[in-house]
Amino acid sequence: MIVKTESKVETFTKIINTQASVSCKEAREKVKNISSLKIELLQYLLPSPFIYWDEEIQVFAQDCFPDERSLYESVKALCHKIFTEFSFVSNFTNINTPIKTVLKERKGVCQDFSHLAIACLRSLGFAARYVSGYLETLPPPGKKKLQGSDASHAWISVFIPNIGWCEFDPTNDLVPQERHIITAYGRDYSDVPPLKGIIFSSGKHTLSVSVDVIPLL
Repeated sequence: MIVKTESKVETFTKIINTQASVSCKEAREKVKNISSLKIELLQYLLPSPFIYWDEEIQVFAQDCFPDERSLYESVKALCHKIFTEFSFVSNFTNINTPIKTVLKERKGVCQDFSHLAIACLRSLGFAARYVSGYLETLPPPGKKKLQGSDASHAWISVFIPNIGWCEFDPTNDLVPQERHIITAYGRDYSDVPPLKGIIFSSGKHTLSVSVDVIPLL
């Protein structure tokens, strides 16, 4: 079975007024005390099929979120902590690997780091969602871009009162811009897989995926 898709998308530079961010304490209070806001964000505050937490996950994140620091800067601090303390190791995990295993082993892939970051945020009372998409990679200076060298990717989106939904990439420790191409938002990966279903057949199967992101201008 071969599945091939092709799309033209337009991306834009995101300009965020980070000075408008409320503090962590103010953000918690707004979500807790404004009923309409809490209802709107509820699905991104609760546990979901792949995202849950306990005291250990909460403790891991807590030092990044002092009450008086802006929530925007605190989320950046959490992403930096994951980026510096964890190693990107392909094939170490699969979709069913528990977040606690990723936390213990300190390694995984973009999906794991996004799930962990979201679990940390929700454990502290902040609304966070999973972003599925593609990342345009750049070749080394002087080298040609290889066919199929781009990749599917995952990052996070966090609701920050006075600003709105803001995106962060814990795998690469940066704020997503034009090279991050969004395909879907969800509570976690289970809401947004690019292909979902069951194949009935005999014998074994292997999966091969390649992605090309090509600028038209």
